[in-house]
Amino acid sequence: MMTHHALSLDIRRIVTDSDLDGVMTAAILRRWWPDSEIVFGHPGALRAGMLDDVIDRHTAVCDLPRHPQCGLSIDHHQSNAQPDALGSSEMVVVWESTPSAARIAFEMVGEVVDITDLAELMEWVDKLDGGSISKEEYLSDQPVVWLGRIIGGNDEISLEILEALSRGDSVEAILSSENIAPVVAEKREALDRANSIIEERIEIIDRLAVVRLEDRGIRSNGYRITALAGDSCDACMVIHGDVGAGFGEEDRYPVSASFYTNSFLHTRGGIFDLTQLATRFDTDGGGHANACGCRIQPLENGERVERTVVVEDIDNNVREWLKIWAMR
Repeated sequence: MMTHHALSLDIRRIVTDSDLDGVMTAAILRRWWPDSEIVFGHPGALRAGMLDDVIDRHTAVCDLPRHPQCGLSIDHHQSNAQPDALGSSEMVVVWESTPSAARIAFEMVGEVVDITDLAELMEWVDKLDGGSISKEEYLSDQPVVWLGRIIGGNDEISLEILEALSRGDSVEAILSSENIAPVVAEKREALDRANSIIEERIEIIDRLAVVRLEDRGIRSNGYRITALAGDSCDACMVIHGDVGAGFGEEDRYPVSASFYTNSFLHTRGGIFDLTQLATRFDTDGGGHANACGCRIQPLENGERVERTVVVEDIDNNVREWLKIWAMR
């Protein structure tokens, strides 16, 4: 691992995913580069070039696809494993097959700074991001599980949590703080509503739980869906986002699909590499074999065409993915 090489870089900005793993990775890096600016990004937005103006050789890109202009790339996603033509001698790439990207940052920064206060929290981040959490743990009120539930919806809240973690505040203190406690209360209500909608809209086809949440203003991860579906599915596909939306629109994003193994049932990895679905039509799709995603693509006769996505495209993408799934 090129630890010391990476830590000798002059990092002034950290571009990271806005989920728990991305927030934790940046919080750890902030312990070494305390003055670095934080920018939250989405894999699709990064690949679409929307973060080009904030990424340079003084930028660390974490838990996101590699960017040709960054100085440091830290990631654990399968789709980022191969060195690619984007790399250059000026970029330091730290890729490891770890349960979380934060684990890479923890091991790296931990060599030069005492970050043992984050050790227990790291175990939960690994469990949540690496798919090794039990159904009972996921449905529990464990503080880190709640932290994961509220991160990602609002960049201001995510940044406040990131800064608190970097300062060394406990998760319990963060959750009960003035700005965060109301978010937790709102999230409890929102989850109850989301559970009802998911239960209404879940359809299990050939042991794949399919949930259509497009244009509903709610998102769900695979844990929640597979916890509700139980042992009747081996994996799930959730459609979310807004038909006709593009990246960068306030509170709206392109209609997308996420695929997750039922890790409560398949504790050592799924029965099918779900990246086959995520990359079938979207060249920017990807992630892990057991958790990945892509944008819905305009299809005609089972092949991608150039035009704006319409509602019928969702049906067409789902139909084609089910054919691939059926061949497992």
